[in-house]
Amino acid sequence: MTGETIRVAVVDDHPVFRLGMSALLASTAGLEVVGEAADADAALRVADQHLPDVIIMDLHLGGRSGVAATREIVARHPGIGVLVVTMLDDDDWVFAALRAGARGYLLKGAAPAEVERAVRAVANGEVLLGPVIASRAVSYLSGARGAGAAPFPELTDREREVLDLVAQGLSNVVIARRLTLSPKTVRNHLSNVLTKLQVADRAQAIVRAREAGLGQP
Repeated sequence: MTGETIRVAVVDDHPVFRLGMSALLASTAGLEVVGEAADADAALRVADQHLPDVIIMDLHLGGRSGVAATREIVARHPGIGVLVVTMLDDDDWVFAALRAGARGYLLKGAAPAEVERAVRAVANGEVLLGPVIASRAVSYLSGARGAGAAPFPELTDREREVLDLVAQGLSNVVIARRLTLSPKTVRNHLSNVLTKLQVADRAQAIVRAREAGLGQP
């Protein structure tokens, strides 16, 4: 996109960071801020309405994670480049974001010049990773990570455990007995899983879980 204005949207649930990032980008030659969002639903609306070249995406967005939002945005609009800018430097979050289709990953606190460089790279279809997480991502992309990464990092350990048992075909009552929980607690965990994975029902959750390697007896 050399010589063209790069249209950017900023998604972050912290208003101070969101406004500061927008101000930084708006003051940078060749960049234009076309939208802001504080949660995943608003991010999808911004993507649909404005079709920015780049979306700067945080991963903690309240009810739904930035990983889920990234996955849906890329599925709807493959031409949009998602650049994750977050406090999360955990391996599983990095790999989950890349699997969801993010083209870049920076940690909050990156210098303005680094943010600008990343935005321009992502807009041009390149992948740019912050130096702190670059070596991990290289290992992941080369296949060295293998099956060690926990699937669905947006889930808590207990939610992932419940999903694993659901994917094995167990009922809520049996899961409750196995985990020493009440059936209501199991239902609540499963409801959270459906929300976080953006699936409509138990059957879709089982499909997603088995695709990720869960559900093995």
